[in-house]
Amino acid sequence: MSLTVLVTGATGFIGRRLVPALIEAGHDVRAMTRRPESYDGPGTPVGGDVFDPGSLAEPLEGVDVAIYLVHSLDDNDFERKDAEAAKAFGAAAAAQGAGQIVYLGGLGKDGEDLSPHLRSRREVEKLLGEAGVPVTVLRAAIVVGSGGISWEMTRELVKNLPVMVVPRWAGTRTQPIAVDDVIRYLVGVTGNDDAKDRVFEIGGADQLSYKGMLQGAAEVMHGRRVPILQVPIGTPMLSEWWIKLVTGVDATTAGNLIESMGTEVVQTDFSIRDVVPGEPMTYAQAVRQAIAED
Repeated sequence: MSLTVLVTGATGFIGRRLVPALIEAGHDVRAMTRRPESYDGPGTPVGGDVFDPGSLAEPLEGVDVAIYLVHSLDDNDFERKDAEAAKAFGAAAAAQGAGQIVYLGGLGKDGEDLSPHLRSRREVEKLLGEAGVPVTVLRAAIVVGSGGISWEMTRELVKNLPVMVVPRWAGTRTQPIAVDDVIRYLVGVTGNDDAKDRVFEIGGADQLSYKGMLQGAAEVMHGRRVPILQVPIGTPMLSEWWIKLVTGVDATTAGNLIESMGTEVVQTDFSIRDVVPGEPMTYAQAVRQAIAED
């Protein structure tokens, strides 16, 4: 069934892949961006800014499904900004009669002491549905793909350091997922009645530590393991500047992500496979694909 779908963050890491996939699935897609006049991708460009509530009514008019892919991790005040934006977007979607909001959130057990980043993702989940629109949440850990911040950090560390000394958070388990699998799940839940008002966990085929991710990437990139020494230090401030020095990733964004790396983020619920069937890629497959795209 063809639906009218609005994709926020249409020019971002996930959005620019999702828009063509939704079109291929037969949907009429609106690509929301703050600068529609410069948008040259597929779909219909529409102007809108989630941080400007007055700009949301027009792009949401007549929309069946709105996909929310926006965050402010490059801002030190991201928790407040993201909460206000989510509340405004949910209200605007309800006012325009949208039937579903799809949100890409973050893995992590609700009962644990979550980092500000993951705590913010949980808050956004709730605020998007506060006005009554059914929300579908896909919770993911690290998304592996060309152009993704987490992959850029991993690639540059492996590329630039023949020997690595890593902080203690490198021993935390995570479950990276290929960006193509994320897109497959997002398309699969769009307009799917079985997915409405539900939270799903999504992950790749492998659970491994951040140290294991670095070793796995090194094996694919260089055909060999690299020496990695894990040390029992690594405050978020030290880590963020280390990441910035080695990889060039913005220190604020890196710091907000690193604060989450002390929390184990692995998939414990696999019900998404009943709604969107299919086996996810392994980490090595995801890395090979990211390198090919790079």
